[in-house]
Amino acid sequence: MNPVYLVAGALSVLAVTVDVLWTTLWVQGGAGPLTSRLMEAIWTLFRRAFGDRHRPLTLAGPTILVVGLLVWIALLWGGWMLLFAGGDAALVDTRQNGPIDWAERFYFVGYTLFTMGNGDFTPNGGVWQVATALTTASGMLFVTLMVTYILSVLDAVTQKRAFASGVSGLGDRSHEILRNAWNGEEFRGLDLPLNSLASDLDTLVANHKAYPVVHHFHSERARNAPAVSVVHLDELLTLLRFGTSQEGEPADVIVDSARSSVEDYLSLLEEAFVEPADDPPPAPSIESLRDAGIPAASDEEFADSLAEIGWRRRQLRGLIESDAREWPNRE
Repeated sequence: MNPVYLVAGALSVLAVTVDVLWTTLWVQGGAGPLTSRLMEAIWTLFRRAFGDRHRPLTLAGPTILVVGLLVWIALLWGGWMLLFAGGDAALVDTRQNGPIDWAERFYFVGYTLFTMGNGDFTPNGGVWQVATALTTASGMLFVTLMVTYILSVLDAVTQKRAFASGVSGLGDRSHEILRNAWNGEEFRGLDLPLNSLASDLDTLVANHKAYPVVHHFHSERARNAPAVSVVHLDELLTLLRFGTSQEGEPADVIVDSARSSVEDYLSLLEEAFVEPADDPPPAPSIESLRDAGIPAASDEEFADSLAEIGWRRRQLRGLIESDAREWPNRE
């Protein structure tokens, strides 16, 4: 018996089991300890290698997902190999009755994990029979969880891009959206889109919390990037809340709900990925609102309001920078 192999194998199986269950089943826990470090390392490697080149950065998310799955399989496979190597004659060759080498252990654990059912080797004794059964059970469980995890992540990626498309569909600049919605007396047609986008953003927050790898699925085009869309949406909400007078605004509860959704999104990403920028971003334009005849706040009032939400706007700029983007809504 080799206790070093037994301990190393047991630790490997235990570590990967905890990480897989943490990542795939614990919705509030985000990614497991191993997966979270792997995500950060691969994303950092991509940023250093490709800088702000968006096309190669689109490969970061799929790479993280595939490498993470391969690491899980390797740790599980290797852990069971070490466990069977640690026992005295844990496996018996049913064909030649000779000693078992590492290649044969690799083969035995592989077909046991993935239930191929070839019987070239058999466990020797009750303990190793139980270990073989656990190997098969862990393989079936892991494959099921991995497939479910992949489908859930891809669905979440689709939803976040749908959110980005919904925001960009309103217009390219926040002040232009308000000018187009102004009918001379009030803003028309904003309540329903804002309410829908707030709901979509809440879903995006839940998906990011459950599957943090979603954050690293980069979009080549800015209009499909959730980071840009969140900034675009918040600039629109900032103009509605602080840049215009109270008359003619969409319902306060809708604006407040949407701003709360943005705040939840920023808080979630700050905990895991995003550092606030050192300086706040450029202020959105209210001069164009005045040109369109929209009742607007004075420059002093608007500047004071932006100063009060300076931390939030620094978070938004940090979000944009973490996604290798430029600040939108520039004149």
